[in-house]
Amino acid sequence: MPPRGADPADKRSSPLRSHPPALPLAKRPEEHPKPSEVESGAELLGRFPFRCSSPINFKGLRTSDAEDTASDSDKNNSAFGLKRQVYSNSDVLDQTVHSSMSESPEFESKPVTPIDPGKWDLQSSCLVEESKDGAKTLVGLGIHGLESKHFKDMSFPEESLHMIQSQEETEESLTSLINELIAEEGNDIVPDTLVAMPEKDTPYPSLLMETDYHEGLTDEQVADRRKAHGRNCLTQNTTNNWIKFLSFFVGPIQFVMEAVTVLAAGLRSWIDFGIICALLLLNAIVGFVQEYHAGNIVANLRKTLALRALVVRNSDIVEIQAEDVVIGDIVYLEDGSIVAADGSIVATNEIIQVDQSGITGESLAVEKAKGDTCYASSAIKRGSGYMVVTAIGDRTYVGTAAALVQQAQQSPGHFTLVLNGMARSLLYLVIFTLVAVWISGFYRSNLIIQILEHTLAIAMVGVPVGLPIVVTTTMAVGAAYLANRKAIVQKLSAIESLAGVEILCSDKTGTLTRNVLTLGEQHLVPGNTAADLMLIACLAANRKKGGIDAIDKVFLKGLRHYPAVKAQIASYKTLEFSPFDPVSKRVTALVQSPDGERITCIKGAPRTVLQTVLKETVLSEEFVAQYKAKVLEFATRGFRCLGVARKREGHDWEIMGIMPVHDPPRHDTAQTIVEAKSLGLSIKMLTGDAVGIARETSARLGLGTNIYNAERLGVTGAGFMSGSEVADFVEAADGFAEVFPQHKYSVIEILQARGYLVAMTGDGVNDAPSLKKADTGIAVEGASDAARSAADIVFLAPGLSAIIDSIKTSRQIFHRMYSYVVYRIALSIHLEIFFGIKIFIENETLDLRLIVLFAIFADIATLAIAYDNAPYSHVPVKWNTPRLWGESIVLGSLLAIGSWVAYTTTLLDEGGIAAVNGFVSQRLRDEVMFLEISLTQSWLIFVTRSSGAGSRSLWTNKPSMSLCAAIVAIDVTATLIACFGIFGSMVHPLTALNVWVIASGVTCAIAMAYILLHNSPTFDNLMHGRLPRRKAKPRSSEDFGLNMQRMANQHEATT
Repeated sequence: MPPRGADPADKRSSPLRSHPPALPLAKRPEEHPKPSEVESGAELLGRFPFRCSSPINFKGLRTSDAEDTASDSDKNNSAFGLKRQVYSNSDVLDQTVHSSMSESPEFESKPVTPIDPGKWDLQSSCLVEESKDGAKTLVGLGIHGLESKHFKDMSFPEESLHMIQSQEETEESLTSLINELIAEEGNDIVPDTLVAMPEKDTPYPSLLMETDYHEGLTDEQVADRRKAHGRNCLTQNTTNNWIKFLSFFVGPIQFVMEAVTVLAAGLRSWIDFGIICALLLLNAIVGFVQEYHAGNIVANLRKTLALRALVVRNSDIVEIQAEDVVIGDIVYLEDGSIVAADGSIVATNEIIQVDQSGITGESLAVEKAKGDTCYASSAIKRGSGYMVVTAIGDRTYVGTAAALVQQAQQSPGHFTLVLNGMARSLLYLVIFTLVAVWISGFYRSNLIIQILEHTLAIAMVGVPVGLPIVVTTTMAVGAAYLANRKAIVQKLSAIESLAGVEILCSDKTGTLTRNVLTLGEQHLVPGNTAADLMLIACLAANRKKGGIDAIDKVFLKGLRHYPAVKAQIASYKTLEFSPFDPVSKRVTALVQSPDGERITCIKGAPRTVLQTVLKETVLSEEFVAQYKAKVLEFATRGFRCLGVARKREGHDWEIMGIMPVHDPPRHDTAQTIVEAKSLGLSIKMLTGDAVGIARETSARLGLGTNIYNAERLGVTGAGFMSGSEVADFVEAADGFAEVFPQHKYSVIEILQARGYLVAMTGDGVNDAPSLKKADTGIAVEGASDAARSAADIVFLAPGLSAIIDSIKTSRQIFHRMYSYVVYRIALSIHLEIFFGIKIFIENETLDLRLIVLFAIFADIATLAIAYDNAPYSHVPVKWNTPRLWGESIVLGSLLAIGSWVAYTTTLLDEGGIAAVNGFVSQRLRDEVMFLEISLTQSWLIFVTRSSGAGSRSLWTNKPSMSLCAAIVAIDVTATLIACFGIFGSMVHPLTALNVWVIASGVTCAIAMAYILLHNSPTFDNLMHGRLPRRKAKPRSSEDFGLNMQRMANQHEATT
């Protein structure tokens, strides 16, 4: 059997080879009706391609096949007395059709001379009928071009008769085509590694797939199958908006706040009840609106599933919505179409090239033939044919992968865990204080109502009621800023995770590189110039825009650097052209120069070009050795190489040289990587490309050259390293090449087991599990719908710089959150200590209305911290919980001491703060303490904002105007409330001034203590210093885990 797509009659004597013809389509509704009896040749031509009585497969057509084909067709057409000539590949098969109407005056049976090859695009085979007057009528398929005047007025079905321009038209438009290609920007998809897709059995009865691709399904069949199997759309695992909104009322802090509201309602403290309810509601609204907005943006990006599809229904081709495709539908595939569902190719006359990069990641266009499977969301790059739908919706390959991602368990974000831990610790402090208060109350035989009032006061000052809303608002503001930078945050907690990322696993194509093929520095054979090489390479290129592939584009675009060649090439006339195919691995063109000389030009795989030349031309061993050495050198450096040769009429073959092509790094990638390293970020390249290409790209970018084949990880059952050795290997590597999705997942899992926070970029369906596994999953520009759904952040801009900018922004946001959390914990400790001692000693507390104002002033004003100026750390940042608590305890204790000193001085009849008023009363002391606490707690934020990661001194960066304005507004409001006695006695202005002085002194003392703590190695060591990485697994555990994984993979492979 010949290889798939090969021509059995091809003896390799000539580099010119023809491709199989295009396949006939079913009749479109607007096309010619079925003829009644005898038609003219023109009428027959307009009808025949849509009325084949049986499937015709021209792929690898042999003489006997063509004879059978012709005889089958004759059953319907013998009445027309036609003389046929079948052009199949390189063979011309003479078939005489005997007819009862041989005397027909319109047609005469006689030998036919083959049409001049110069007027054919030999990609196609065709059937030619000749009438009595000598007019040639095309009734075959796949007509790519003909100059004959007999065809000028015929209406050819556009989908089946692929017409090309005449040579004169081609020459006129070639220059404009080249200019158009040169003007294009970065829309060439770089072919990378071929990633095989697993073939799978259809989940539906095979009877449903037995559809005649000429007739298609009837309306009744479509309705029955849609009713039985549903629509062709993926099930979205969405959460009800009300449930999502209510989820923001769940959490340790929220539960305590809700308990406090119940207690306030029981005590009929309606002001407290209303304020706490308002804070809870505001927190839920801010969080819900931000995530809802992000979800809407991502939903609008879902373009992976084909929007429309061409299907055969009731013998007609109709265009329908992709979701209306049903099992057994016959889908017509053509250049540029998006596959609407999984299906098996049932008829095609050529190799169909399918781009599955949206599913597999980086890959070459995969070649498909009859019987092969096409997957939903893949794109047809070249070729046409019919596909019977075998799976729709959730049963497709894409749907299965999406379902697995939705079922996967995702651990809570680090920030969620940290906040919950802080909340629990504060609750323990509240409980401890409440126990002390209850013991004191029962000992004094207080009324239960008084004990409950004390409980409400302690709970309100001890629980940071505004913590969720301030943190949510801070992250929401940051998310909005990132959205303006084309980074859509789907989960607010991802901002905190991104700030702590230590290793970024990045794909190569489109992120580190431009995803556009570019010509490298060519190798010239002595005696040739670069212009000569470019001329021959461009002559061996498809001149039809619809047929230009990425390689042809890069050469034609390269003419911008060769203006003389660009002006000269249009004067060459293409006589014959054979495009690239996977069998010959070359492009061949027979051209005629302006002076009439015929030149055969070939361009293709260097080895194939060399073999073609050696068949007819003797080359020296030294030349061949040098040629092979240069090819090997380019391959080692990661270039894809193309050999170029020509044969002038009457001369031997000449090898012109070697043209390397590559996907160059983005202009900003190298500088971005330097910046990433300065931020303490390690980048590992994970690519589907070959090792040589990956290593060359990595070396150019300064990532390192420790690039290895992913098979060395041994995750598929092979491998000789133990689990701990593999972990060491992954840590030391700069990247991995020839990576499959399971390799990406394993790399992330190994790094996380070693305690690293890992981010990963991805775009394919198979990347979705890895994106969800990573601490921060990043869907890059152009990612599939499944990848976007699994990712935490979706980038709409290409390149690595966008990711690095987002990391900087996330670290600034982290600084703001850290500052506020230290501030709020210190304030809770301050108030717990002060009011706990006051109740325990004096059996009294402040007015509950003033305590409510503490909560409002402490949190609402600091909402402005979301807009505060903040530096970004030059190292990954994490929640250093021991240090955070150490700072908060020290600051809170100093605040409590300062407040107690201020409170006790009001008790002095002589020299006390309240003595200027002539008396000392409980109500006055409440107003004075309200003012002192309000001032010190608002000024504390200026101290703690310097405690975030990235700050090196108290005065590193100035506070924003919004934060300063908010603090001034709170201070003025608190002073007016005290002076006008809104909730009690009026405070004398001089007393208020004295309180301001004391509060200033307390704040200065706290600031000095903070500076000592912040710069003290002793304190840092006492608090365990910088938070260590997550505890890595023991090496024995790593060995055992990898052995179990290998055994499982081997078992799965054998079963």
